[in-house]
Amino acid sequence: MASYIEDALTPGERVLHTAHVSWWSQWFPLLIGLVTLPLFGLGLLAWGYAYVQYKTTELAITTKRVIVKTGFISRQTIELNLAKVESIQVNQSMLGRLLDHGSLLISGGGNPQAPINGISQPMAFRKAFMEAQDSGLAASQVVQRAGHIVS
Repeated sequence: MASYIEDALTPGERVLHTAHVSWWSQWFPLLIGLVTLPLFGLGLLAWGYAYVQYKTTELAITTKRVIVKTGFISRQTIELNLAKVESIQVNQSMLGRLLDHGSLLISGGGNPQAPINGISQPMAFRKAFMEAQDSGLAASQVVQRAGHIVS
């Protein structure tokens, strides 16, 4: 079964960077699972919830856009064109900095905002986005100088 991101790619589009939810952000269901495991295996449900959260959240930066997909039964997706993203805000607590996880707030044109919580290595995601956006802008400037219309 292919991932949502692989299925959503358009012709000529490549994935530049992927990210996932941090296990550290799942500390509460993991702890509840550990505590309630002796109670007829109820802890397995909490562990299952944490695992589903981890496996069903997909984040990627492609050559054209930022893609975020969450959810298992019901799906929520956010897809923002690289040129339309105005900023990526990284929020990390002191513990988040030590364990390298945090939250992202992606702001796009027209003021839509996409909050993404509990991401592993959020600074690497932001850096990959900045590099993708810079290379995309540089490529469009080359095309504009050649006299072609850029859409």
